[in-house]
Amino acid sequence: MEGIHALREHEVPDPEYDARVLLTDAAKLRLQDYILHANEEATEELALTYRQHIKSRGERVPLQHITGSQDFMGYEFYVNEDVLIPRQDTETLVIEAEKYLRDDISIVDVCTGSGCILLSLLKRNIDRFPHITAQAIDLSDRALTVAKKNGEALGLSDRVTFIQSDLLMGQDECYDVIVSNPPYIPSTVIPGLMPEVRDHDPLLALDGGQDGYDLYRRLIPQAYERLRENGMLLLEIGYDQSAGVSQLMTEAGFVDIETIKDLGGCDRVVVGRKRV
Repeated sequence: MEGIHALREHEVPDPEYDARVLLTDAAKLRLQDYILHANEEATEELALTYRQHIKSRGERVPLQHITGSQDFMGYEFYVNEDVLIPRQDTETLVIEAEKYLRDDISIVDVCTGSGCILLSLLKRNIDRFPHITAQAIDLSDRALTVAKKNGEALGLSDRVTFIQSDLLMGQDECYDVIVSNPPYIPSTVIPGLMPEVRDHDPLLALDGGQDGYDLYRRLIPQAYERLRENGMLLLEIGYDQSAGVSQLMTEAGFVDIETIKDLGGCDRVVVGRKRV
């Protein structure tokens, strides 16, 4: 109760859940084992670690930064302040991209961050498609360090090439599938975001420019040039960006453009095909 009370005082959302997660993390227990050990007396070391966790969370440090992990598509991904915390909404992008996988294709994840999109795609489908060629691109070398660590943890280090690049600038390879969750939050909106996001997610992974479309304007024409005929581009978008991103894809030459909704019913992914 001590932890829950402290988190409530700091207006942390869902303090009961966070306090339980932080306690199990401090005790090095799985969350599902919490009840089995709930009545055990805490050691002094455990109590100290737990109070430090609670203090950090009360300062609105994201829960995932304290525990160092986030579940995505059923896999645990290491995260820190150098990458965007994987969010369930982004799983829509993975599920949609799976429709276009086949063996012997080349796929690239632009703005890869933690690597959660590409790595979960590969992990879920590696037995069906063992010959996919995969690249993960990010401008941030620190983000790529996190992505590489996740690749190692999932046993995919030898399946992915990690590249530091400004989008697809300087890349001369052609791809069959391009996926990306680029920064798309308008610069003016960022100051009003929750402190967990505003103060702790990397600005590079959030800021989409004045109207939120800066990265789309640059990436979509690059993607068209680097895709093979009938290649697919799949982009995560903000809930109100379907029309704008679809228009940019149309102007670049993409066809069969459609918008996919997430489980909450919000527009989440725009898909387009490079025409023959």
